[in-house]
Amino acid sequence: MNSENILAPSILAADFGRLGEQVQTVAQAGAEYIHIDVMDGMFVPSISFGMPVIAGIRSFTDKVFDVHMMVEEPGRYAADMKEAGADLLCVHQEACRHLDRTIHQIRDLGMKAGVALNPATPLDTLEYILPEVDMVLLMSVNPGFGGQKFIPYTLEKIRRLRSMIQEKGLSADIEVDGGVGPGNIQEVLEAGANIVVAGSAVFKGDAAENVRRMLELLK
Repeated sequence: MNSENILAPSILAADFGRLGEQVQTVAQAGAEYIHIDVMDGMFVPSISFGMPVIAGIRSFTDKVFDVHMMVEEPGRYAADMKEAGADLLCVHQEACRHLDRTIHQIRDLGMKAGVALNPATPLDTLEYILPEVDMVLLMSVNPGFGGQKFIPYTLEKIRRLRSMIQEKGLSADIEVDGGVGPGNIQEVLEAGANIVVAGSAVFKGDAAENVRRMLELLK
């Protein structure tokens, strides 16, 4: 686990007309990760963006591109995502027929590997794969749309996952995505998360100022 907590602004909430500029703004304000939601219209109802957009914004920052694959059978795109500039590729347990194969495919390409769980997916689905991943992303809203409210039972799920990781003597990060902002960030960290995704809480208003304020809360 990282000793410091990390803010991962989600560009799904950014102004797409100024995407490169906005990525640069939050990176310069101190965000360590840039969270990129890739949606295919199948695993989730929405369609977002793919490799050309990721490649297009890669030149604006050297921060970690944390790519969240909300797509069916994401292993199909792993090599293309690496080429586009992904540093960490996170795939949904629910979307992979052969999760172990997909995780090893990501690592073999030289990226960090993460696995994501939807709110109602139980933690025991991770039992055998946990030692193989760098990060677990717990969704605290049902994926597919920005601006949703945080699901309260997720806090207990974070606590249980942190216990699982510690009991196995592992060092995986816990990322939380959905409805996290200044009002509940402290609870999320206390439960055991160390990477926080924030979309609307960062990009609505003054993004640089919002990042600085969130980083203060993350200390």
